Amino acid sequence: MDPTRQHNDAFRVAGLTARTTNREESDPATARIGALWGRFFGEQTYESTPHRTSDTRIFGVYSAYESDAHGPFDISVGVAVSDGADSVAIEAGDYLVFNGQGEMPQMVIATWQRIWQYFEAHPEIVRRYRSDFEAYDGPDKVAIHIGVSAIS
Repeated sequence: MDPTRQHNDAFRVAGLTARTTNREESDPATARIGALWGRFFGEQTYESTPHRTSDTRIFGVYSAYESDAHGPFDISVGVAVSDGADSVAIEAGDYLVFNGQGEMPQMVIATWQRIWQYFEAHPEIVRRYRSDFEAYDGPDKVAIHIGVSAIS
């Protein structure tokens, strides 16, 4: 299934953050993302985050890319906020949205594999590597937004 194009306004997300790489995430001994999500839910961060907006989705935000999909990046797990010094900004711009549904975490992993395959097959579409995000509408449904240069 091909992604849909969407223009998103800027917004902010606050929660927990870790720095990692895709290489580290492929090794259970060095992976950080699963533990970050576990901590987010275990500490009930979604309930205690100040300045929450009416957006009830939970977000996984990829930002502070050093280079591209092979370099280090920040992963933040949180909720949309109206203000906050410790929040991460999702930039306004064009995004390709890849939807996934199914059992966690396999569904998210499979959706990311589709994303990487899509960009390999479409080198004319350039990723921005500024802010990408996963938006969860429930325990088994995700929309992954990948920032791209303007699409005609």
